[in-house]
Amino acid sequence: MMKRFTAELIGTLVLVLFGCGAAVLAGPEVGQLGIALAFGFAIVAMAYGIGPISGCHVNPAVSLAMFVAGRMSAKEMGVHWVAQFIGAVIGAGMLAMIAKTGMANLGQNGWGPGYLGEYSLQAAALFEVVMTAIFVIVILGVTGAKGHGAFGGLAIGITLAAIHIVGIQVTGVSVNPARSFGPAVLVGGQALSQLWLFIVAPAVGAVIGGLLFRLKTLEPEA
Repeated sequence: MMKRFTAELIGTLVLVLFGCGAAVLAGPEVGQLGIALAFGFAIVAMAYGIGPISGCHVNPAVSLAMFVAGRMSAKEMGVHWVAQFIGAVIGAGMLAMIAKTGMANLGQNGWGPGYLGEYSLQAAALFEVVMTAIFVIVILGVTGAKGHGAFGGLAIGITLAAIHIVGIQVTGVSVNPARSFGPAVLVGGQALSQLWLFIVAPAVGAVIGGLLFRLKTLEPEA
C-alpha cells in the first residue's frame, strides 16, 4: 500500500506540475495545443513510470471508476484518493514557488464570466461529465484482461490530450478532482467556490463509465 501511495502521490504531482505548469509558465508560447500535449505527455510518462506499481490512476475519478467496475477495493480506492489529493497540492505548491504570478494563477479550473471562453455552468457540467466518462472508458478498456498492454499508456495520454484540445476554453479541463483541487485550494476565491463542480461532475462521469464495465456492457466477450 505504501508503494501505491507514493506512486500515486508522485504521479499526480507530476501531472499538475507539467500540465498546469505548461499553462502558467508557457501558455502564450505553446498555446492550447501545447498545454493539451503537456497533460497528455505527463500521463504517458507516468503510465510507464508508475503504472506497474499503482496502475497510474493519478485521478480520483479513475480510481472511482475502477472501484465501480469491480477492479479495486474501497480501501485501495481510499489510499489512492488521499495520495492523489496530497500530490496535487504539492504539485500546485511547487508551481506557485516557480511562477512569477505566485498563487494568483495556477491553472485553476472554472467557468462563466471572466474565465477563458466564458461558458455557462450547464456547458461546463455537461463537458466534464461526458469527457470523464469517455476518459475512464478508454482507461478501463485498455487496462482490461483483453486490453492493449504496452500501448495502454499511449492511448490514455492521447485521449487526455484530445480532451484538452476540445475543452480548455470550456473549463480549463478537469476530468480529475485532484487536478482541480490542488490549484483551487491555493488560489482560493472563485476557483475554490467553483471547485464543487470539478468534484461532482467527474465523479458522475466515472460512475457512468465504471457501470458500463460492471454491467458487462463494454466488457469484451470471453
